[in-house]
Amino acid sequence: MNGPRFDLAFRDLAAERLAAFDRRAAEPGDLRHAAVACLLVAAADGSVGFVITRRSPRTPSHPGQWALPGGRVHDGEEPVDAALRETEEEIGLRLGHGDVVGVLDDYPTRSGHLITPVVVWAGASPAFRPDPREVSELFVESYATFDRPDLPWELAIPESDRPVIRVPLRDTFVHAPTAAVLWQCFDVVVRGRATRVSHYDQPVFAWR
Repeated sequence: MNGPRFDLAFRDLAAERLAAFDRRAAEPGDLRHAAVACLLVAAADGSVGFVITRRSPRTPSHPGQWALPGGRVHDGEEPVDAALRETEEEIGLRLGHGDVVGVLDDYPTRSGHLITPVVVWAGASPAFRPDPREVSELFVESYATFDRPDLPWELAIPESDRPVIRVPLRDTFVHAPTAAVLWQCFDVVVRGRATRVSHYDQPVFAWR
């Protein structure tokens, strides 16, 4: 097994680290407020794992891209409630406020959203039921996926003065906002580091 074991001791540690984390919130302003769930689960080897999905090619926005369960925060709705609601709608997993471990930094995107990432304890063997209208694939990535000395990769692009974050995943790459949120979750929750990611930009194809 690589990395920390997925057990209640780690849940307590994750909650402690997130409680001590000086989260940076932002006002949506002209951005559309959204929330995503960073789901902590057991990987195949028993270590801490992270859920990531690939959006259905039929979705109207960002089809086929890597994503976390999430979506719009409705009027009068709290980000935590939105993340839990979207998790049930997208991957069929019903979780509650008691499963929420903490909240990470708000992340503004080029595509017009302000994303609030909510870290949620999904249990050792969650019964995923992805909605094919929204999700084409679902994977559990282990600690080892992110525990590499060369990560995260930072790319310079002529269209921006900010670096683009990129994380290799299976046969391709994950970019911001998903890569930024996952990287902060990994570094804060697993490594206990006060890592910031708002300075990372998205690749140009994700600006729309």
